[in-house]
Amino acid sequence: MIRIANGQGFWGDWLEAPVRLVEQGPIDYLALDYLAEITMSIVQKQKLADPNLGYARDFPPLIGRIARQIRERGIKVVANAGGVNPVACAREVRRLAPELKVAVVEGDDLYPRLDELLGRGHMLANMETGEPLVSVRDRILSANAYIGAFPVAEALATGADVVIAGRCTDTALALAPMIHAFGWGAEQWNLLAAGTIAGHIIECGAQCTGGNCYVDWMSIPDMAGIGYPIVEAEADGTFVVTKHAGTGGRVSADVVKEQLLYELGDPRSYLTPDCTADFTTIQLADDGPDRVRVSGIRGRARPEKLKVSIAYQWGYKAIGSLVYTWPQAMEKAGAANRIVRERLAALGLRFDEIYTEYFGVNACHGPAAVANLDPPEVQLRIGVRGADKKAVDRFTRELVPLVLSGPPGATGFGDGRPPVREVVAYWPALLDREEVRTKVEVLA
Repeated sequence: MIRIANGQGFWGDWLEAPVRLVEQGPIDYLALDYLAEITMSIVQKQKLADPNLGYARDFPPLIGRIARQIRERGIKVVANAGGVNPVACAREVRRLAPELKVAVVEGDDLYPRLDELLGRGHMLANMETGEPLVSVRDRILSANAYIGAFPVAEALATGADVVIAGRCTDTALALAPMIHAFGWGAEQWNLLAAGTIAGHIIECGAQCTGGNCYVDWMSIPDMAGIGYPIVEAEADGTFVVTKHAGTGGRVSADVVKEQLLYELGDPRSYLTPDCTADFTTIQLADDGPDRVRVSGIRGRARPEKLKVSIAYQWGYKAIGSLVYTWPQAMEKAGAANRIVRERLAALGLRFDEIYTEYFGVNACHGPAAVANLDPPEVQLRIGVRGADKKAVDRFTRELVPLVLSGPPGATGFGDGRPPVREVVAYWPALLDREEVRTKVEVLA
């Protein structure tokens, strides 16, 4: 049996979680999941500005902080913190923790190869619209194939203390240690599906130990000290989801079920680079306090193509807000919205979209919101999006004037004009598996 913990569910998760996982009990592997689609475009822009960047910068200081425990306890760290520059990330880890052996998995970054791939007839068409990638070629910010667990397991086989990948799948961070430790083969579909689902359960960190949980959430103990998840995996594909004893949060079948539904399309065909997992075969059983045993999982062959995540520039946006106080808070906010829209039209400004929300009334639940006819305050939030940066910038100057020239009782304008930000759009595509060539490099 091996213990695989996950201490980060995204770049920006609780900094203390990985440290506590290492300090509060035994683990064999520490998985750290940093990447999302939007993250890839952010790190790509960082790398374009500075070739020494392009990775999750929280990661190297964290490894420096826990390097002694990693060495003394034989813990292996597996992370996708490399972003679009895993070698630079590894070098920074080595600088802060020179006693550690670091391995890097490369090959997912297709951004430098886009013209080559397009020139050889790979359309990289948008999976949702069918539009060819050439239509946005000049606006692309990043392009990364989702790679699976086997290259990460290959890196673990080098004896590295820390394995750093780029855009491997979230589930691969847990599956790779199982492949490495148990010797699972590339076509043992049921085992690979079990490891994939284990990775899916813990990939969002504390979301499977009571965080962001709707089931009886007010009774979940010690959320301030919530324990992050651990999978106790066995060679036959069964595993237990748990956390360190004495930590906050809760692990139960209900909580695990909520996480299983996260980002789930067809439950019978959960596609990854490693296998196709069937979520309808999952069997859950309580296995003691804060322990859920998972078994019965079945899988099928992996898909022929790999998914490619492409980010591209899609204009500009700005979002501003004002708070209107009682009485007639909603009426004031509605009037302010109308005034802004009339003034924008009078200026001849056109946008792809103008969007208004009323927080405190219906911003989260829309028409399903419970009626609130006389709220004590309402936050008006207006956003615009368009290709003309100057027009978007002009919008940012139309909200604050309402403090004196609009309805009474406006507040919440202390930050002044909202910033104009670049809009990054997502382009999903498919690519033949053999076109993605991974390699492992060791920085000893």
